[in-house]
Amino acid sequence: MYGTPALPPDFVSLPYANAQAPKGGRIILGNTGGFDSLNPFVRRGTVPWQLRFLTHDSLMARSWDEPFTLYGLLAESVEVPEDRAWVEFTLREEARFSDGSPVTVEDVIWSYETLGTEGHPRYLSLWNQIDRIEATGPRSLRITFAEQNRELALIAGLRPILKKAQWEGQSFADAGLTTLPIGAGPYVIDSYEANRRVTLRRDPDYWGADVPVRRGTHNFDEIVLDFYADGAILFEAFKAGELSALREFDAQAWARDYDFPAAQRGEITKTEITNEKPSGMTGFAMNTRRPPLDDWRVRAALIHAFNFEYINDALTGGVQPRITSYFSGSDLAYAPGPAPEDEAALLAPFAADLPPGTLDGYALPQSDGSASNRRNLRKALKYLADAGFTVEEGVMTAPDGTQLRLELVLNKNNRNDQAIADIYAQGLERLGIALDIQRVDNAQFTARSNGFDFDMISFRRALSLSPGNEQRFYWGSEAATQDGSRNLPGIALPVVDAMIDAMLDATEPEDFTRAVRALDRVLTAGRYVIPFASFDRDRIAHIRQMKHPPTLPIYGDGPEYMPQAWWWED
Repeated sequence: MYGTPALPPDFVSLPYANAQAPKGGRIILGNTGGFDSLNPFVRRGTVPWQLRFLTHDSLMARSWDEPFTLYGLLAESVEVPEDRAWVEFTLREEARFSDGSPVTVEDVIWSYETLGTEGHPRYLSLWNQIDRIEATGPRSLRITFAEQNRELALIAGLRPILKKAQWEGQSFADAGLTTLPIGAGPYVIDSYEANRRVTLRRDPDYWGADVPVRRGTHNFDEIVLDFYADGAILFEAFKAGELSALREFDAQAWARDYDFPAAQRGEITKTEITNEKPSGMTGFAMNTRRPPLDDWRVRAALIHAFNFEYINDALTGGVQPRITSYFSGSDLAYAPGPAPEDEAALLAPFAADLPPGTLDGYALPQSDGSASNRRNLRKALKYLADAGFTVEEGVMTAPDGTQLRLELVLNKNNRNDQAIADIYAQGLERLGIALDIQRVDNAQFTARSNGFDFDMISFRRALSLSPGNEQRFYWGSEAATQDGSRNLPGIALPVVDAMIDAMLDATEPEDFTRAVRALDRVLTAGRYVIPFASFDRDRIAHIRQMKHPPTLPIYGDGPEYMPQAWWWED
């Protein structure tokens, strides 16, 4: 995106991959809930989330050690003009699907059009920004964009490529569980049992094993995905030796619960992985499409009623820092206090409509750590009074005489969120607010979040050091009304759209950073999410046979790191 890639043209492998890693071994990973589809590229159905990282290749691939940098995968070369009005890819002659057939320009063009018109909503935005896509040679194609957007050339390189011939005469969007999409990736689905298990087998004839971005990765011969009813049962399965690895997001549980017999015998290793990525946002999102959550004062009151210091101490031992903004913990985060002159200049045209505190400086409330949270509850009462609510016989009453009652939707497999919600409900009860906690399964949770059917909902949005067009899908006004979008709070502010545009239009890294910080400032001051603790490091407990390179990517853990860069060693 800016400057030149860090790796030279003749690089051997990615810095965090072991080019000499042995191939072999079988690992079992656990998921909660179930699945009724094995097509991760359409909206229909519940799919094992790991599939799209393992079974399909794209024209280019990320380096998780560099923001905004891609290297060739299916494409052996890429060409862009100075203004990035188009991008041209040339396919590798050796690129093959798992059935041995060649990956053609026709497959690529069909994949882009089909994903853009029938695929999951995450693919729609790019297609709407493409003017035309056309073959320019036997192994080359050009994508011309409909608007000026410097990141589109990179996004275009990351779409999964599917085999056109497989779908002739049948519906791509409505295909059932038995139709397995053919890909060109390192793994193929070997077998499955609906809602119970998926077995992935490493393709011994994988075409891209020696492509530099793939060398030393995808080393396990077999990856099994087992499904459990909930997180508690999954953890017991790990303790019993039925799973090979488990990611732990609770620092207190990490310190408390991993001293079981297998760990004492040295059969289990605890690995902590640092990262330099933004905190992202984890918490309870508030649906501004519904009153009274469309009033920032009500949202401010609900944030003040959330006694973070007490909850964090009770559930994590106070060892995890709080998320303070969407990009906190990184260079992209806005600095506390009033907006610097350069950020203020970007925001100035929207001054009349900015969330309170955007320019002057907004910070999350802090409590004294006691259970009472008296000072913040008093402030919450003041916000609610300003919004027209009154307390009548201990009940927070709206102007129409009804009690302020909110429904919070949780995934029943998330034990940590349930514990947080139970404590939070007690604080709201002291304000006379009723919190109805709905614990639902994976399928129901997905359906309710896709349809924005909630007052409040568990929310996790991971963010990267290279934010781009996906920010429109996360926070943009158009996405606020698009079913299935990730804009769960329903944010629809012209200033947010403008900051995303400024970020995408930037030609220098300094301009890009300034726009992201301004966006971060607006989103945080908008009080859309009640933030939890930050995942300041990644924690993986795993069998001792699972090994990883000593060099860590700046992004830390993720599916592109474990299992992709790990290997088996007795």
